[in-house]
Amino acid sequence: MIIARTPFRVSFLGGGTDLPDFWQEEEGAVLSTAIDKYMHITVNNRFDQSWRLGYSKTEIVDDISKIEHKIIRRVLEKYGALASSKNDGHGLEILSMADIPAGSGLGSSSSFTVSLLHALKGHLGLFQSAEDLAREASEIEIEDLKEPIGKQDQYAAAFGGLRFIRFLPSGEVSAEPVICSDDTKRALESHLLVFYTGVTRSASGVLAEQKSNTGLKRETLREMRDLAIRMKTSLEKNEPVRTSGELLHEGWQLKKTLASGITAGPIDAWYERALKAGAYGGKILGAGGGGFLMVLCPPDKQAKVRSELAELRSVTMKFDSFGSRIVFVG
Repeated sequence: MIIARTPFRVSFLGGGTDLPDFWQEEEGAVLSTAIDKYMHITVNNRFDQSWRLGYSKTEIVDDISKIEHKIIRRVLEKYGALASSKNDGHGLEILSMADIPAGSGLGSSSSFTVSLLHALKGHLGLFQSAEDLAREASEIEIEDLKEPIGKQDQYAAAFGGLRFIRFLPSGEVSAEPVICSDDTKRALESHLLVFYTGVTRSASGVLAEQKSNTGLKRETLREMRDLAIRMKTSLEKNEPVRTSGELLHEGWQLKKTLASGITAGPIDAWYERALKAGAYGGKILGAGGGGFLMVLCPPDKQAKVRSELAELRSVTMKFDSFGSRIVFVG
């Protein structure tokens, strides 16, 4: 049995410029960090020839083509025959456990894909670098399954840490660590407040509309990319967190114009109340429409912000320096 643990991520700025409609024409860039919320995938040999899959539901099938979960089906289409041959013709048991609900804006589907690849290929004795995992997870989700998503989540999950991720027209992706002092990183983390709105949604609908609007919104996306660059520079200069918060606020105002489903009345109201209570700025994480509301707020104002948003669940999130890892082999 083997278990892979892969972090979820918080994306600060630049989301949308990781979509191919943008980076195929000019460079995109995203600033994000891995967090201490994880997707765990367990892979174990099965006693018989069936395949047992456990996620939000349980599937037991005798043929990979019958698998309903499209990511698991695609991965096993690629590697199921090899797994079966190594197990005397028998199948596998694949189980997933997540710290956060799917569809909440923390890159859960890509963390699932990266973690599944890492666990399965580890089970098969196939070494994978972070670059390998991120690239293949991107190919599976975007090229094979035709999801209208970008590539930031796969790289954030595979590499971990606080990173500035660049998407080049050549198709190359560079996941650079943000070089700032430990004090700056701790200050950014201590200013982070995250609230669960209780609304989960598929990112595909919002991203499909955003993707179709790329041509019309290219200048807006350029501004969003440049804000990511400015936040990276601010952190590397060890400037106060207020600067990052103000950049987040600018980015959120731009992001809301990209597609109709990114925000809604309750989200705007919660955000404005957080600002009035002392937060510098923030955003809805992920594609928008629900999930988690994140703000940067000075520690001495956080109790007031939590009180203002008492109807929402406050969730503590810490940064994680590591990407996807094998945490158990037995």
